[in-house]
Amino acid sequence: MSHISYLTSQNMDIRKELEKRILVIDGAMGTMIQRYDLSEEDFRGERFRDHQSDLKGNNDLLNITRPDVIKAIHSEYLEAGADIIETNTFSTQRISLADYHLEHLAYELSFEGARIAREVTDEYTKMTPDKPRFVAGAIGPTNRTASLSPDVNDPGYRAVTFDGLAEAYYEQVRGLVDGGSDLLIIETIFDTLNAKAALFAINRYKNESIAAGKDYPPFRGLGGLMISGTITDASGRTLSGQTVEAFWNSVRHANLLSVGLNCALGAKEMRPHLEELSAKADVFISSYPNAGLPNEFGQYDETAHETAHLVEDFMKAGLVNIAGGCCGTTPEHIKCIAEKAAKYPPRVKPVIEPYLRLSGLEAVTLTPETNFVNIGERTNITGSPKFSKLILAESYEEALTVARQQVEGGAQVIDINMDEGMIDSEAVMVKFLNLVASEPDIAKLPIMVDSSKWTVIEAGLKCLQGKGIVNSISLKEGEEKFKEYARKILSYGAATVVMAFDETGQADSLQRRKEICERSYNILVNEVGFPPQDIIFDPNILTVATGLEEHNNYAVDFIEATRWIKQNLPYANVSGGVSNISFSFRGNNVVREAMHSAFLYHAIKAGLGYGHCKRGDAGSL
Repeated sequence: MSHISYLTSQNMDIRKELEKRILVIDGAMGTMIQRYDLSEEDFRGERFRDHQSDLKGNNDLLNITRPDVIKAIHSEYLEAGADIIETNTFSTQRISLADYHLEHLAYELSFEGARIAREVTDEYTKMTPDKPRFVAGAIGPTNRTASLSPDVNDPGYRAVTFDGLAEAYYEQVRGLVDGGSDLLIIETIFDTLNAKAALFAINRYKNESIAAGKDYPPFRGLGGLMISGTITDASGRTLSGQTVEAFWNSVRHANLLSVGLNCALGAKEMRPHLEELSAKADVFISSYPNAGLPNEFGQYDETAHETAHLVEDFMKAGLVNIAGGCCGTTPEHIKCIAEKAAKYPPRVKPVIEPYLRLSGLEAVTLTPETNFVNIGERTNITGSPKFSKLILAESYEEALTVARQQVEGGAQVIDINMDEGMIDSEAVMVKFLNLVASEPDIAKLPIMVDSSKWTVIEAGLKCLQGKGIVNSISLKEGEEKFKEYARKILSYGAATVVMAFDETGQADSLQRRKEICERSYNILVNEVGFPPQDIIFDPNILTVATGLEEHNNYAVDFIEATRWIKQNLPYANVSGGVSNISFSFRGNNVVREAMHSAFLYHAIKAGLGYGHCKRGDAGSL
């Protein structure tokens, strides 16, 4: 298969169009295919006449067996006024195609779906060059979930892994891009970890394409990547439990064109969730709801005018930049929505402060008013004898109780470390994080994946649907490794702790702390493109009162380094292991608590925002 040329994208920038007007995305593909009343023979065609399983219902296969039907449906939506046409590729990855024993067609079906859409959109763009049409390569959620177990008796089990999803999505993305897509849209997201695997796959193909000197529109300039989540009910959460804001925090690292909501709800039910997303996202907003809620027969009764009237409310309120329809919508619905869109200016993107925004099932935003964030670390196998004993005994239910106690004690982030020579740290990290994900009262908080081994950190990141924190990276192994790890952390959508270490060792003076932190910051921000607000420096809280004179100024040096970082490295944050300061007085808790209180008073005033604590009370470290 040859690569498809791009008429629309050579001279048209969708961002310029979105600044001028509300764009219209097409409606449901499945609803329209049903109108054709296709038979099993239509789905099979000559090529799959003797295929081993039934194929009716595999709508994506029509890209090969009935491309005329797919092209005709695209044409109807374009005629109705659609600016963006989604490819008929919702399930063209090998995980979903396995249900039909068609895994080997993943690339071909993706390519053909994009090629058909490319062909018909170019025809319409030629007719009206002042109104360009765009092809959005559609990427569905698969029929597996990476954050939830399908077995209620085994909450740590997963039917699919992050790596399995990323490989499947990578094959689909290659076909969509090679076939001529202007944009890529990850849609109907019910599990954000699945979406993060898709983002990881897209980033992989983007990097490979750039390295090969290939100039594909989805990767050009600021990129053409769209994401659309699905709120499953009135609770305002995805199927995997995230709130709207938590979902946005989890995917905002991806340099998106747009974020939005689609499916599951009608426009009326979607509105409050869309309003929240519109206020918090500094990218374009899309919305394509269902034609109301389904009736008892699974059909959608909301008429085109009723849907358009409800969507018009989004436009009047300035909530959307892209509007269209999902299940139950037809060209008639899109025509009415397009007529409404022509009457209103597009939403203006809000200015969002560059704060560190984390998430578990719920969002955690660290503002200047937050004062101090307690990072619970009793789930650190190297620092908690009780937790270590439970993990070594494989008493995971009791180990979860330790995590739950930290939440109840006031922790805002949970640190998890499995660095122990007697266990398979990677496997145990995955198992425990999967179990944490099944406990909403724990999983609501962001996770800090803590390890001295990169393989353990990476295994942990592949389990987080939310935006967590890596603890930690440093310049200890040199700049190239530092940049490699930082880029990977960015692709997984996490923030990171950066230790004040370099190739010559640990920073133990004020000047060394300044030099290493400034060098690390410049590499991360200027070379890697890491958001400065997602950098958390740990300038080394070292033990005082050891009897060695050279240790006497460690506390003051840390406090002054913290002050310097906050004044000279914009938006960067500062963290530390507070209990280190008093190790000389182990066993004398009264003295230790007094030292912690005095140290924290001055360090927080200087800008210390985060501290590792074994319980909610920072005074009893």
